[in-house]
Amino acid sequence: MRAWAEALQRGALAQNGIVGLSVRRASDGYCVFGQNEHISLATASTLKLVTTATALATLGSTYSYTTTLEYDGVIRDSTLQGNLYLRGTGDPSLASGRFAGYPAWVTFLKSVSNTVRQAGIRRISGAVVGDASFYDDMPTPDTWPYGDLGNYYGAGLFGLNFNENLYRVAFKTGPAVGASAPIARLDPAMPYLALTNHVVTDQPTTGDEVMIYGAPFQNTVTLEGTVPANSPEFIVKGSMPDPAYFVAYALTEQFRRDSIRVTGAPMSYRVGTSPTGVVVAGVGNDVPGTIGMNEASVAGKPLRRTEITRYLSPPLSDLARETNFQSINLYAEALMRSAAQKLTQNPPAIPARSWPASISAITGFWQNKGVDLSGFRPRDGSGLSTVGAMTTANMTGILAAMTREAAYPAFYASIPVVGRTGTVKNLAKNTKAAGNIRAKSGTIEGVRAYAGYFTTTDGSLMCFSFMVNKYAEGKYAALTPQIEKLFVLLVGL
Repeated sequence: MRAWAEALQRGALAQNGIVGLSVRRASDGYCVFGQNEHISLATASTLKLVTTATALATLGSTYSYTTTLEYDGVIRDSTLQGNLYLRGTGDPSLASGRFAGYPAWVTFLKSVSNTVRQAGIRRISGAVVGDASFYDDMPTPDTWPYGDLGNYYGAGLFGLNFNENLYRVAFKTGPAVGASAPIARLDPAMPYLALTNHVVTDQPTTGDEVMIYGAPFQNTVTLEGTVPANSPEFIVKGSMPDPAYFVAYALTEQFRRDSIRVTGAPMSYRVGTSPTGVVVAGVGNDVPGTIGMNEASVAGKPLRRTEITRYLSPPLSDLARETNFQSINLYAEALMRSAAQKLTQNPPAIPARSWPASISAITGFWQNKGVDLSGFRPRDGSGLSTVGAMTTANMTGILAAMTREAAYPAFYASIPVVGRTGTVKNLAKNTKAAGNIRAKSGTIEGVRAYAGYFTTTDGSLMCFSFMVNKYAEGKYAALTPQIEKLFVLLVGL
C-alpha cells in the first residue's frame, strides 16, 4: 500500500497536489497506515459521514422532524378569520416523494387542502403563510460558491423546505449546434420567478452543461450553457430561492382549485421578519409576499395559533441513508444543524444557532469522545464548501469512535457498498473489493475523496479515508483505476 500511495503522489496525476490516506483499526483506533494523514484537505462529500454520524449519535435513528399546519384567529361560519400557516422545523424531506409512504409535493398539497376542508374552512380572510422562521440566519453558508447556489445541489436550508427545494426546467432543444433552447415549462410552476435564458443547443452526445445563477430570496435567475440537440425535452434542476413562499403560493392555488377562497396574497416568514398576527391589507408589509415587522395584531399582541395537524418526516435512519447514498447536500445541512441544536440544548421553539456555532458544537462533540481533531476545519455539513477541510486522520478517528455509539448499526447501513449501491456502485466491479467496502464518495473541483469501513482478511473492522486534492486538471477519469486499486489493496490487508 505504501508503494501505491507514494507512486500516486509522485506520478503525473497528483505530483502537483496532495494525496492523503489514513487506515485505522476500529476496535482500538490503532493507525495501520498513514500518508499525509495530518494535512488538512478539502473533503468534498465525504464530510457527510461526519454529519450523519453526529446526527445519529445525538438524535437517535428514530428521530423525526415535525411540520405543523396551524391557524391564528377564529373559524366562524366556515370562514377562517385569520391566517393559515405551514410551519417548518427544518425537515429537508417534506413532500420530496423520495420515501415510500410519504407523499410527493402534488399529493401533499391536495392532502393539506383536504385537511383544511375537514376542519370546516371554506374561506380564509387572511393569507396562506409559509412559516420558515425556525432558522434566523442565511440558508446557505457564506463559503459556498456563488455558481452553485442556483443549481439543485446548492439548494439552501430553510426553516420550511419543500420538494427538496428544487424545481425542474424543461428545455426545447434546437435541431443544430448553436440554436437557441427555449424554456418549455417549469415544474412546479413559479410564475413569479423571472428567467433570463441564454442556453443554446450543443452536440447530441453532450449532457447537462447548464448553470443556473441565482441566490436565496432573489426571484431573478439567469441560465447559461448548453443542452444536447434533438432531445424532445431536456430537464435541468434548479434551487428555489424561497421555498416557504412557494408553499404559500402553491397552497393558495390548490385552495382556489378546491373552491376554498383566500382573500390575502401568499406570504412567507423569513430571515429578518417577525409574525405578529392577522394580515390587514396595506398594513406593515414592507416586502411584497413577506410579512413585515409591523403587521396587524389584536391589542398589540401576536395571536395564538391553533394546530390543525402535523406531518412527520421519515426516521433519521432513512434520512441519513439517502444523505449518504444519494449525496444530498440539503439533507446533510439539515442534519448538521439539527444535531447542533441537540448538542446546545436549544428547544425546538428557539431558532437554531449559526453555521459556525453549529460546526463548533459538532467539533466539541467528537473531541469529548477523545478524537484528535487537529486540522479539523469544516465550513458546512455537506462538503460543498471549497474552503472547508479536515485531515484523513480526523475522519478515521471519528469513524472509529462511531463504532462505539448505539446508533452505529444504522450509520454503517447508511453508507453505500462499493460495486453495489449509491454513488460507488460502478467502482471496483468484478474485483475482491466489490461488496466488501462501505464507502462514501466525494467530488468537487480538483478533489476526489472516499471514506468508510472495510474488513480485513482476518476479520478486523477497519476505517479508511482517502483524499486527493489538486490532481492534474481534466484527469478525473484517469484517477478511477488508481482508486479501484486502492480498494483492492484495502480488502487484501
